[in-house]
Amino acid sequence: MRKLPLAIALAALLLGTASAADKKDKSAPDDQKPEAALLKPQASTSESSVSVEGKRISYKAVAGTIVLHGKGDKENEPTASLFYVAYFKKGADAAKRPITFIYNGGPGSATVWLHMGAFGPRRVVTSDDSHTPAAPYQLVNNDYSLLDASDLVFIDAPGAGFSRLIANDPDASKREGQMGDRRKELYSVDGDGHAFAQFITQFLSRYGRWNSPKYLFGESYGTTRSAVVANDLENEDSVDLNGVILLSQILNFDTSVDGADQNPGIDLPYELALPTYAATAYYHHKLPQQPGDLEPFLQEVEQFALGEYAQALMQGSRLDDARKQAVAEKLHQYTGLSVSYLMKANLRVTGGMFEHELQSDTDDTTGRLDTRFSGPSLDPLSKEAEYDPQSSAISSAYIAAFNDYVRKDLKFGQDLNYREFADVKEWIFKHNDHDGAVNVMPDLAMAMKTNPNLKVFLNGGYYDLATPFFAADYEMHHIPVQPQLMNNVSYAWYPSGHMVYAHEASLKLLHDNVAHFIEQTDNVKH
Repeated sequence: MRKLPLAIALAALLLGTASAADKKDKSAPDDQKPEAALLKPQASTSESSVSVEGKRISYKAVAGTIVLHGKGDKENEPTASLFYVAYFKKGADAAKRPITFIYNGGPGSATVWLHMGAFGPRRVVTSDDSHTPAAPYQLVNNDYSLLDASDLVFIDAPGAGFSRLIANDPDASKREGQMGDRRKELYSVDGDGHAFAQFITQFLSRYGRWNSPKYLFGESYGTTRSAVVANDLENEDSVDLNGVILLSQILNFDTSVDGADQNPGIDLPYELALPTYAATAYYHHKLPQQPGDLEPFLQEVEQFALGEYAQALMQGSRLDDARKQAVAEKLHQYTGLSVSYLMKANLRVTGGMFEHELQSDTDDTTGRLDTRFSGPSLDPLSKEAEYDPQSSAISSAYIAAFNDYVRKDLKFGQDLNYREFADVKEWIFKHNDHDGAVNVMPDLAMAMKTNPNLKVFLNGGYYDLATPFFAADYEMHHIPVQPQLMNNVSYAWYPSGHMVYAHEASLKLLHDNVAHFIEQTDNVKH
């Protein structure tokens, strides 16, 4: 699973080391036989209530679809039916009530994770840092649903969840060719971003929410998407956003430590991942000298990463043996990896190598999405981790809980297959026709410049090795905007992993931070 082409390896940003391409959906042919239901919007409405930190909130839920269309001379041609679940607080003034559009990443992932783990009114209970036992799973009132601060719209990406691509050519012999065109159009950085922007503008019209305070909330590849969508909304659709909330960010794929050894000469990923290696070794008590507190320790590691370590790596083969030995010994103090291993690795350890090696003394593999997790190594002699114990630990609980909840509570999807991932093995990692690693930092910069009141809130976990927190911090501090616009950016870090909300104490803090951010930026007098 780990031995994938670099572009596919980088695509596996949401769940585990296996990409969406490895999770082939045997039900894919139903895209090629669209029923009339795909060509028109669907909606199922229900009502309920949730208690958020002691406050009871009554809401209306709508589970439904919005049909997207092509652009230009194809604007009347349906391209995809996107599934969503929207929660509206009953009795609220829509003109003053914020609305937040929420999505996971992948690319090509359903938004089951943020829905059932973070901000929906019901939350699935999973074990904190170990494998959750098999069904029955516990679905509980979500004390930290974001419904106290905003109406919520959870959106499944094209081809994922109950979202479907549409090939509506009446000639069956031409339908597969049309479906191939749909995949090329929507399974790409730009096509995906345009699709979500179109969904949002259609949703605003359908539910009369054009004058509501508006927010984007994306996780993982969803942060990449958010930069594109924010720019599209601001500068193609004249939609000024109040805020963009980023969780487990990756905007520049050159910062990813996954497969970094396939891109020799670019050492930045190793430097930016080092604080996460240190946090992980701290958590598993693998450091030669265990620090008393995590955050002061990480500050020390960050200084070393951008100073002495970066200078050593920059020298390449010019680095003399004595200096290389000294840096290896310092890395040993910060990562728990042996000096001999670090020397053999030429001071450069990829994410997969670290995950495999840190607990190799017990033949355990360390988690990727959340390095607090561990699991038995599939091959103790492998160079890199071959799966993600964190993904294996909780995925079944989320998928089972949502499949049960959407049918019983939301009354949708009775005869449909809910897809964890779209089949995006041919995802086009090209942005604005530029070759090379995807970098959407200019998109976020453009949105911030053309809407100088736009606020951005970056969140991340110390134990996230899929999108390391220090890499996200580095990216944000290199956004090409004027210094005064950087005052619009705020940050929060948590003692959790990629899915910050999988740690309940961090979920509470994430909720409180995001609710406060919305309250401070919704332009409504409270």
